[in-house]
Amino acid sequence: MSTTSDSGSGTTARVLRLLDLLQSRPVWSGTELADRLGVTTRSVRRDVERLRDLGYPVNAAHGAGGGYQLGAGRRLPPLLLDDTEAVAVAVCLRLAAGGTVEGLGEAAVRTLAKLDQVLPGRLRAQVEAIHEATVTLDGGAAPVDAATLLLLARACRETERVTFAYAGPRGSGERRVEPYRLVATGRRWYLLAYDLDREDWRTFRLDRMADVEARGWRFRPRDAPDAAEHVQRAISRDAYDHVARVRIEAPKSSVDQQVPPSVGTVTADGPDRCIFEAGGNHLGAMAMHLGALPWEMTVLDPPELREVMREQASRMLRAAGDPATG
Repeated sequence: MSTTSDSGSGTTARVLRLLDLLQSRPVWSGTELADRLGVTTRSVRRDVERLRDLGYPVNAAHGAGGGYQLGAGRRLPPLLLDDTEAVAVAVCLRLAAGGTVEGLGEAAVRTLAKLDQVLPGRLRAQVEAIHEATVTLDGGAAPVDAATLLLLARACRETERVTFAYAGPRGSGERRVEPYRLVATGRRWYLLAYDLDREDWRTFRLDRMADVEARGWRFRPRDAPDAAEHVQRAISRDAYDHVARVRIEAPKSSVDQQVPPSVGTVTADGPDRCIFEAGGNHLGAMAMHLGALPWEMTVLDPPELREVMREQASRMLRAAGDPATG
């Protein structure tokens, strides 16, 4: 059995290889590790101590069935992946970023951005090939290019200005922004950014972006609003011609279960009531959606919405053949 010098880069490489082996299966005997590393069992013991000195708990048990085992510590050790494992993780992260795994979208993008930064070109090409050959049934979610997600995630992390062409509901044009956070709603991705030309915070839908570029201009971070609250308000109220304000005779917790955050905001109004606010461009459609909610309610604003709801209620009663309506 050959031995390896215990100095310099050889020791570092061997310790990393030892960590990789300990991550690959629950328990290794000292002899097995020595054979894999090409060293003596004494060198294995020294390398285990080096890992412990770095803060990674390596448990050792003697006797039959004993051996070395990587335990749970206070911090996550570096994850060492071979080519196949790296491709598998990247593909799964792309699927999660696309919304196929509930609640993992934003975390998946952050992780994918880190992995993509160090992924060799040949492996990145394999990930792209698998991604292009895969189709998911996404339930109507707006598709977003993975490369755009990665570019924006990196720009948020590196505080780098971004430019893009944007097709918004009130016109199209080029935008120059300082990106801060990506926000996923389950169906769509949004970017919270400071618009340099409008000198204000704006919310942008990623599926309306094109020609996204980060040109290397860094910026000093500003005091940013809460990303989730800002995006929720922007997509449920600020972008619409009308804002409905309704008192619902139900606890906030009950309404939250049936009304997604992207639809409107719900604020408690005592233990058994809440205030629901939502935006819309057509009062008739707003009245129809409110009428579908299963609770007693009172329309507080706008007065025009109350009149539209009265007209719709009269038409429904006539359609049902209510004699009181003639």
